[in-house]
Amino acid sequence: MTLMDAQPFNEARARRRRITVGAIVVGVLVLAWLAWSYRYYPQERVVTKFFDALQAKQFETAYGLWFNDPQWQQHPDKYSGKYPYNEFYRDWGPGSEWGPIRSFKIYASGTPPGGGSGVIVEVIVNDRAEHARVWVEKADKSLSFSPY
Repeated sequence: MTLMDAQPFNEARARRRRITVGAIVVGVLVLAWLAWSYRYYPQERVVTKFFDALQAKQFETAYGLWFNDPQWQQHPDKYSGKYPYNEFYRDWGPGSEWGPIRSFKIYASGTPPGGGSGVIVEVIVNDRAEHARVWVEKADKSLSFSPY
């Protein structure tokens, strides 16, 4: 095949190709934006389950979520040195600084400056101006108070 035997330019085929390439680029950008927007979704979901349990006054379930151990009652001595249940109840129960939890909303989430092994999830509790900050470990999804 020589230069003079080249196929004639097919305008419809070129147009379809431009549209396909454009659609792929837009699709990749949308997927990247969604991945970036929901990068902390697993940690936010754990915190939502925790506050749902507190709102339903299921403090034993919430304590299990705190340590990511739903069977914590089978071995309560494992956590008595770390954060005993009676302290947890004082911090999150009806007599806590937050009072009975009637409503909550995830406000923001992110990693601390310089990175870290977890995510800080900020929660608006009972429409208060002061927000609860909960640390979620990325590795095991256990909760703790935010060090920041």
